[in-house]
Amino acid sequence: QVQLVESGGGLVQPGGSLRLSCAASGSIRSIGGMGWYREAPGKERELVATISSLGSTTYVDSVKGRFTISRDNAKNTVYLEMNSLKPEDTAVYYCHAVVFTTRTYYGMDYWGKGTLVTVSL
Repeated sequence: QVQLVESGGGLVQPGGSLRLSCAASGSIRSIGGMGWYREAPGKERELVATISSLGSTTYVDSVKGRFTISRDNAKNTVYLEMNSLKPEDTAVYYCHAVVFTTRTYYGMDYWGKGTLVTVSL
């Protein structure tokens, strides 16, 4: 089995910064693409940022220039550095990864349980 565990969420004032981490553990052979999604109250889950196994990144327009996704393949960990946070960034942030386990030849989708980010005075 594979687990993804997020950390780093919390309450921050507008204009502030937070760094989210997501560590994957378990029967991992390799990890493909990783990403962060978020779900705000009353809204659908949206893709925030992705990073490929080779380091190519994509971002939703609303966070470009403010958020940075990165990964440490040796630690099976993905990060999301969030700067200039706005109240509209308030959401539960979920980590996603395509994981190739020791039991399969194909990648499977895994999700973390989420970490809450609240941007407010």
